[in-house]
Amino acid sequence: MNKISMKFLACVMFVAGSHGSAFAAEPDKGPLSLQEIAAYQGSDRQERLVEAAKKEGELMVYHAYPQLANVMAAFTKKYGIKVKSWRSGSENILQRVASEARAKKYDVDIVQNNAPENEAAHREGLLQEVRSPFLKDLIPAASPAHKEWVGITLDVYSAAYNTAKVKKEEVPKSYRDLLDPKWKGRLGVEAEDQAWFATLVDTLGEQQGLKLFSDIVASNGISVRKGHSLLTSLVASGEVPLALSVYSWNPEQLKQKGAPVEGLLIEPVVAQFSTVAMFKKAPHPNAAALFYDFALNEGQQILADMHFVPTSKKIASPVRDVQIKFIDPGKALDMQEKWIKTYLNILDKTK
Repeated sequence: MNKISMKFLACVMFVAGSHGSAFAAEPDKGPLSLQEIAAYQGSDRQERLVEAAKKEGELMVYHAYPQLANVMAAFTKKYGIKVKSWRSGSENILQRVASEARAKKYDVDIVQNNAPENEAAHREGLLQEVRSPFLKDLIPAASPAHKEWVGITLDVYSAAYNTAKVKKEEVPKSYRDLLDPKWKGRLGVEAEDQAWFATLVDTLGEQQGLKLFSDIVASNGISVRKGHSLLTSLVASGEVPLALSVYSWNPEQLKQKGAPVEGLLIEPVVAQFSTVAMFKKAPHPNAAALFYDFALNEGQQILADMHFVPTSKKIASPVRDVQIKFIDPGKALDMQEKWIKTYLNILDKTK
C-alpha cells in the first residue's frame, strides 16, 4: 500500500473514531426501554413516538380536571390512539396510583393532578422524568428541580363577586378592605384551601396576616363551602355575594353562560400548578410520552380556550403581568396538618 493510501486510511479511521459517539447517540430502530423513550431527544423523536404509540394502540390517564377530556379527545383525533381515563379527586388519584404500585398493578400511563399530590407520587418513586422538547416553552416555575412532573396550567386563586349584589365601586382593593362592616354576612371561602391561606398569610407576614383574617372573621364572618365550583355557583346565585378563594377560570366559565359573576384578583395573588406526569411503570410508554408532549404543546391552547391559565409562554395569559406567589408543593405536604389546623382555627371564629 502506498503512502497516499496509508494516509487516507488513517484519516478515515480517525474521523470514524472521533465521531463514533455522535453516531451512537442516535439509536437504531429497535425498541427502546421506558427510560430511553422518556429521555430520547433525537431529531426523529416525534416520528418514533407516533409509530410506536400507534402499535401500543391506547393510553390510560388518571385525571382531576374534567375538562382534560377535551385535550384527550383532540389527542385521539390527531393520532388515532384511544384514550381510556379515570377521573376523581386529587387525593383519590394519589391513593390509587400508590396502592396499585404496591400491588404491582400497572395500568396508568399519565397522571394529571395538583402539584402537591404529584409531588407526593414523586417522593414515592412512582414518576418518570420526560425530556420533552416543549419544556423550554413553559414558564420556569412550571418544572421542579427533579423534573418528574410539569405544570400544564396555573390554578390561580381569585375572588369572585355577584355583579347584582356587589356594586363595582364596592369591590375590595385589598384584604384589609374586608374589615369594612358592609361585608358582614357577605363573604365566603372554600373549605379546604389551607394551602392558599397559608401562602397568602406568609406573604402578608404571618402574624399580621393571621390577625387580619381573625379580625375579618370576628367582625363580618365568612361562610365556608366545599368545592370551588360550588362556591362559584353560590356567588352566581347571590347566596354568597363575594367569595375569596375560587379558581380564576370558575367565574369566567359561568360568565360565558350568562351568570352575573365577575372574577377579581386581590394582591398578593396565590397560585398552584396543575400538573401532568408519566408513570414510571407506564404500560404504554410511547403513547404516554407522546401525550406528554401534546399537553405541553397543542393542549395548552385547548386549555386556554376554556379559560384555564396555561403555563406556555407562547399562549396569551390573563396573569402574564401579575406577580404571583406559588404554593410550594413540598411545604403543602410537610406542613399540611399545621396549615389545616391554622385555617380551621381562624374560620371557627365565625361560629
